Amino acid sequence: MQGNSIQIRPVGGAVGAEMTGVDLSEPLPVQARDTIRKALADRGVVFFRDQSLTPEQHIGLARQFGEINVNRFFAQADGYPEIALVAKEPQHTKNIGGGWHTDHSYDQSPALGSILYARQVPPIGGDTLFSSMYAAYDALSDGLKQTLGGLRAVHSSRHVFGVVRDDRFRNAEAAVQDAVHPVVITHPDSGQKALYVNPGFTVRFDGWTDDESKPLLEFLYSHAARPEFTCRFVWRNGSVAFWDNRSTWHYAVNDYQGERRLMHRITIEGCELGG
Repeated sequence: MQGNSIQIRPVGGAVGAEMTGVDLSEPLPVQARDTIRKALADRGVVFFRDQSLTPEQHIGLARQFGEINVNRFFAQADGYPEIALVAKEPQHTKNIGGGWHTDHSYDQSPALGSILYARQVPPIGGDTLFSSMYAAYDALSDGLKQTLGGLRAVHSSRHVFGVVRDDRFRNAEAAVQDAVHPVVITHPDSGQKALYVNPGFTVRFDGWTDDESKPLLEFLYSHAARPEFTCRFVWRNGSVAFWDNRSTWHYAVNDYQGERRLMHRITIEGCELGG
């Protein structure tokens, strides 16, 4: 039984765990699913190696953890709107996700998580960095925690997906999402406090101007990317990363010019976040 043979090995001091003894192509026993869910809540991101998933199996895996959010802005796998293509072809100079961010923070009910499956990775490079927003919050002073606890921040899709770029993206006119969330959230599964702003989609503090917001946001961004809060995942074909968008940031490293990298991503619906 998978549920009895799962092993969990942390891959960083603050974030990430590799899980073995799991075949994600099969329906998960309740015990295995609950083990993954707890590891995700505790460690922020879990990794699996040597998986072989058809699109149907990838979709079936995601549905065991919640409803699927069909991405508005990414190109989709043929015949599978649930699967967003995270692609970089040899002619592209920019990758997708090449900066610290968390997915879908611009939605009123931000995504629970994303399941990224490596279909084709370059021979060298293309790693993904993850950072723990639990650790980032815990390392703040008590005074700054108190200040941030009374703040909310505005997140938006407009400046990212409202710009026409290339055929990897679509529906720029649909980038009209704005949401206001607490700057410090209580994670709905773990009960831990987490910093909830990110350089990709947060635009300002609610009730503050952009200029007023910039110095504090830039401090928080620099603080939250400290190396001791992070881990680095080296992809291989068949690898899977399942991360929690409420407690982590991620950053796709763009260091494989002239090579192809193709990932299939499914995003799982979440809930409104409270402080």
